[in-house]
Amino acid sequence: MTARRLVTPLAILAAVVLFWMENPWFNPEDISDTVRTLATVTFWVLFIVVVGILFMDRKDPEATVVEVEGPAFSRYLFSNTRAGLLWLPIRIFVGFAWLEAGWGKLTNPDWTNGGAALLGYWQRALTTPEGGRPPITFEWYRSFIQFLVDNHAQGWFAWLVMFGEIAIALALLTGTLVGIAAFFGGMMNMSFLLAGSASTNPVMFAFAVGLILAWRVAGYYGVDRYLLPLLGTPWRAQVSTHPLRTSGAPAS
Repeated sequence: MTARRLVTPLAILAAVVLFWMENPWFNPEDISDTVRTLATVTFWVLFIVVVGILFMDRKDPEATVVEVEGPAFSRYLFSNTRAGLLWLPIRIFVGFAWLEAGWGKLTNPDWTNGGAALLGYWQRALTTPEGGRPPITFEWYRSFIQFLVDNHAQGWFAWLVMFGEIAIALALLTGTLVGIAAFFGGMMNMSFLLAGSASTNPVMFAFAVGLILAWRVAGYYGVDRYLLPLLGTPWRAQVSTHPLRTSGAPAS
């Protein structure tokens, strides 16, 4: 219960720190770069602690209580197996898009022989055009890409991208762990967007979010119809229960 009391003030504090870092009027870097670094670390520590407390809170008996009832259409869309018919064409569209992307890379020597194509993509993302804006907006992502380039990671990372795209495609097309596949697909879409590449990524990311929310039914017309009941959704928490006390009777 102590942790539950702390989660609200910690979340508010994290929001205040984030506001301080991102508002356009006054920022930590106005004081010094060290203060900016400390503010960033403080935010992420607070954020991780809040997520951890909320994750543990799922075991509390009150965690099963619905405090805000969702609209009937969203409940139907994300929880009714018949809605799997709506998600089926979306799965097929997204799945074949990933399959085409992954297979195209796998049959391209510039990807398979040392990852020259990926290196060129990274270098273009890091280049700031004269008089223009850099493709990468966030400095932390620029540093991540620069780290990969400096360490010549394109050789193995190209294979990771290729097989990742093909694995996501096969999972979506067969309806196998659709929510997990859509999550990694969305993460790849977001990675491309952060590198300044729009293309079909915004649409694919939107579809990925829908498939993640509909993970229970999106693969119903596929392997998930049999796989999810077999797995028993192992990530679901066992809610704690407490014996009821009767008036005047001592607790056991």
